[in-house]
Amino acid sequence: MPTGVALRDPRRQLFAAAERVLLRAGPNALTSRAVTDEAGCAKGVLHRHFADFDDFLAALVLDRVARLEGQSAALLAAADTGRGTVVGNLADALTELFESIAVAVVGLVVSRDGLRARLRRTRPTGVPLLADAADMLAAYLAAERDRGRLGPDADVATLAPTLVGAGHLLFADREAAPPAPDEVRKVVAGVVAPALPPGEGGGSPV
Repeated sequence: MPTGVALRDPRRQLFAAAERVLLRAGPNALTSRAVTDEAGCAKGVLHRHFADFDDFLAALVLDRVARLEGQSAALLAAADTGRGTVVGNLADALTELFESIAVAVVGLVVSRDGLRARLRRTRPTGVPLLADAADMLAAYLAAERDRGRLGPDADVATLAPTLVGAGHLLFADREAAPPAPDEVRKVVAGVVAPALPPGEGGGSPV
């Protein structure tokens, strides 16, 4: 007899269930049974839509990567309009990124050899999500450099991954409270200060 409930959008609902398990219990608790139980559906539903569990996890990671497109567009719009400050915009971007499921997804990628191997087929270098976040910040920093809010010699290819690494360390402890906004801004300011033109402050975005 069939078990579970019918899903209107199986992929999306399975992804949402996996994210809840990840946030609640971490990568080690993420199994196909845990996902389908969380989604309230039969285990066979997952395997009707994905070749195997690593295929499902790879699709989950790439779905999170795709969601960076909206955040990247907002950052570039801030650069185009001169909204906020470079420090404030970067601090907000890192907070938005790492207060979400991103830290747990990175832990998932690091902890599962099969998932990393699956992702390497199309993404041979870098850690997915972290590498994409670095690309997003590099594009934003380059736009700010072009508009004069970063110095002309600002090395955005170094600044971007440095910011992502620092942000990941700040948010990586799942057991502790998230860092305070002032703490995030302090770290960002320390990284980008040498690239800011004289007199460029780190006030809050408007």
